[in-house]
Amino acid sequence: MSSLSSSAVFESNPYEGHPNLTELEAEVLWQYAKLSQNIKELTAETWRLSEAPDETLLKQLRTLEMKMGLVLTLFKASVWAVINEQPIMENPDGYDMDSMVDETIMR
Repeated sequence: MSSLSSSAVFESNPYEGHPNLTELEAEVLWQYAKLSQNIKELTAETWRLSEAPDETLLKQLRTLEMKMGLVLTLFKASVWAVINEQPIMENPDGYDMDSMVDETIMR
C-alpha cells in the first residue's frame, strides 16, 4: 500500500477486482486507504506549519491585535465617561463627600 502514490489512491480503487475480496470489502478498504492518505497529508501540513510560522496568518493576527487594542481603548474611555457622569455621592446627612474631605484636611 505504501508504494501507491497519493493521487493514485484517490483516482481508482486499487482493491477492485481482487479475487479474495467482495465488492463491499474492496470499497471499504479503498475508503480506508483514502482516509489514511488524507491523514498523512494533514500530518505533513501540520508539521510544515509548526516548523515555520505562516507570514500571512501572522499579518492578519497583528491587524486583529491592533483592532482589539483600539476596541479596548474605546471601551475604557466609554466606561470612564459613564463613571464621570454619575452624580457625586452624598453621605446620609446631606453633605457631599468632597466637602467632608476638604473639612477634614483643613482641621
